[in-house]
Amino acid sequence: MDLINAWKMEDIKIKNKIFRTIILPVVLYGCETWSLTLREERRLRLFEIRALRRIFGPKKDEVTGEWRRLPNEELYDLYSSPNFIHVIKSRRMRRAGHVAFMGEMRGIYRVLVGKPE
Repeated sequence: MDLINAWKMEDIKIKNKIFRTIILPVVLYGCETWSLTLREERRLRLFEIRALRRIFGPKKDEVTGEWRRLPNEELYDLYSSPNFIHVIKSRRMRRAGHVAFMGEMRGIYRVLVGKPE
């Protein structure tokens, strides 16, 4: 089974696993060093929502029997993991903690504290 056929399957668990193990690491590679603008944050959110809509698909309304598109909040509840922006910010903080722990002689530490002499 190739990746495209797995993505078209009905099984949400497989799609979710593909998203978390393949797509998420590729999209967020090196995000600790990114300086995101609001436009880039918006584009990341749009990509994430599109992928989640692809994973979970539409829901059939129990009362009317019509198919409806899930709102963003419902998608995030179904996904039950932090969104891209939260992951990026937490990785940045982790990296800042590692840099702060480094000695004063390291160049990256001097840049962090504002003394790039």
